[in-house]
Amino acid sequence: MQGRLEDGVVHLPGDARQRFYDSRGYGRPTGGNDLDVAPVEAAHLLSRGDIDSVDGMGLRDLLAHTGTTLDFVVYKDLRDRGFYLSPAREDWPGVDDPAGADFLVYPRGKGPWDGDVEYRVRVVGERQPIPVDSLGDVAEQSSAARRTESGGVVLAIVDEDGDLTYFDTEGYAPEGTASEDLPVDLDADLLSDRVLVSTGVDRLYQGGFFGQRLYGRNADSGPLQLSLLEAASLARQGALDIDSDAVVERGREVEGDRFDRRLAVYTALREVGTVPKSGFKFGSDFRVYTDFETVDDLSHSEFLVRVVTPDHTFVPRDLSLDVRLAGGVRKRMVFALTSAKGEIDWLSVSRLTP
Repeated sequence: MQGRLEDGVVHLPGDARQRFYDSRGYGRPTGGNDLDVAPVEAAHLLSRGDIDSVDGMGLRDLLAHTGTTLDFVVYKDLRDRGFYLSPAREDWPGVDDPAGADFLVYPRGKGPWDGDVEYRVRVVGERQPIPVDSLGDVAEQSSAARRTESGGVVLAIVDEDGDLTYFDTEGYAPEGTASEDLPVDLDADLLSDRVLVSTGVDRLYQGGFFGQRLYGRNADSGPLQLSLLEAASLARQGALDIDSDAVVERGREVEGDRFDRRLAVYTALREVGTVPKSGFKFGSDFRVYTDFETVDDLSHSEFLVRVVTPDHTFVPRDLSLDVRLAGGVRKRMVFALTSAKGEIDWLSVSRLTP
């Protein structure tokens, strides 16, 4: 069978609809037995030997002519995994909103005629920047709703060797069990980049995991050193006898406007009952505990948070590093998209095996 490429679509004649759409979910029926397929679908049919050529072109020439090599790598991989999928093109079967995705992947055993979507997949090369706003409405908290309704996508990143890594992106709602019973007006001293507290130490440290003992984590006495974030949050709640504005100003001197964004995220995490602590050892802004009663009963932190701006652009290699590290220590990687006004959307990114 010979295909004909016209206006970005490959036309297949004869019994193409019966052979390729009805039985295997390729393309878009045009009426009768003819079928239109996207170039990447035609490339896959060429690779299988199901069609002979497209305008005389074999697989290599078609990929070069249409610039669909990366798409082909992902398309073939998903087909090999047992999925039917459609290029996200307007008027293609099952495609209502193609924005933000390259393929709609249907649940195993289903196809474009069923209307159910398992994944919205976006193809990315390892050097291609990924604007965070291209990942859909991260305010949505249901990954299923994001994939099928609000435009959330699975990233299929193709590295320079042609290997594939899939990342699931979904909205996230932090939630924990910690409750705060804070003291009032504890004496505190603002130092260079932290605050020192000498009274009420046990209540802050044991009951809320604020700060770290100055004499070391195994000490059971002595002053408490608080980060500027912890101190600013506690001072705003009246727990410290120190000017919160002075603490915030010191934080801005130390790390610029980013301090305000990190403080907004820290405050939000505390408000929903989680306990955020420094994520420095994991290369992030915070490590976060969701199940907390006292320091003596402390379990492992459940997720890592990196604070970024709402217009952040991901670099695939850096994203892979963050997610790989989080997965390696059995934690979820969460990005807090934080505006200058302190408005926060939460985005979770994790490895996915389709």
